[in-house]
Amino acid sequence: MVLSYPEVRNFAAEELAALVQKHFPNATRIAGIATAGIAHGILAAEKLGMPFCYVRPEPKKHGLKNQVEGEMKPGDKIVMVEDLISTGKSSFQALEGLQQAGASVVGIVALFSYGFAHAKEQFSNAGVPVYTLTDLPMLTKVAAEEGYIKASELLTIQQFAENPSKWGEEFNKQ
Repeated sequence: MVLSYPEVRNFAAEELAALVQKHFPNATRIAGIATAGIAHGILAAEKLGMPFCYVRPEPKKHGLKNQVEGEMKPGDKIVMVEDLISTGKSSFQALEGLQQAGASVVGIVALFSYGFAHAKEQFSNAGVPVYTLTDLPMLTKVAAEEGYIKASELLTIQQFAENPSKWGEEFNKQ
């Protein structure tokens, strides 16, 4: 949805670029994580005047079998751009692909994160800092203030965020 609206799209690009400038001033390249991170990554790279590449979760099964597309030089200090972080799986697949290609991933910026504890722990253990424009706690706070969700629904959202897999099992039993 963000990409459909020029004003929102430009705001997101500017804010992602600002996160890169603030937290990763030594970055030499932006890498969008396929697929939704590609568009946001290229917009941020454009704002910053930085080189861009993109990375798939795994190498293509045909052609040149590339995982990283676009120029990427060994030793590049890369900031990965993601649209949404939930479990972190796609981000870690991309991280591994870039590292195998010789890059140094200095961090990740994203539009949104659920803030799941498991993902936070994985990123912390890997030494990969993550910065997002917003997260689930902020989204639910604003949604409640604006009347999109009821205060009584906040508990359900908090239960989901604390343990999404268990919450899903419990929800499906109902």
